[in-house]
Amino acid sequence: MKARVKWVEERTFVGESGSGHKVVLGTAHGPDGRTPGPSPMELVLIGTGGCSAYDVVHILEKGREAVEDCVVELDADRAETEPRVFTRIHMHFIVKGRALSRDKVKRAIDLSAEKYCSATAMMAKTATVTHDFEVVDTAAQ
Repeated sequence: MKARVKWVEERTFVGESGSGHKVVLGTAHGPDGRTPGPSPMELVLIGTGGCSAYDVVHILEKGREAVEDCVVELDADRAETEPRVFTRIHMHFIVKGRALSRDKVKRAIDLSAEKYCSATAMMAKTATVTHDFEVVDTAAQ
């Protein structure tokens, strides 16, 4: 896997993945107080959620569950001193589908957290990683 990060100005950078996708990141604040993109640590947190969500959807689809949507809301704390690693990450999964099995959703999330998600495994080296979930039955709507 390869990637490239190029400085643009002030504290703004453009990251490019080996597959050619680009993302602006930075912590430079303009006159309106906005940043040009997510900070590098925000991207790490987003990547962790994305990695786990991918696993959950994939596992449910392989189990022939009628999954229609999966959202992961992340809440995290970082250390007060440098390096400001993550010390706590909580993932709240909202999984929607038609007559989803709550047990299968729980199993998919547990498998992601404990076996498949490499991002979660890395974050767990410094952070307490927890999760919970809710299942929304779209057949009842």
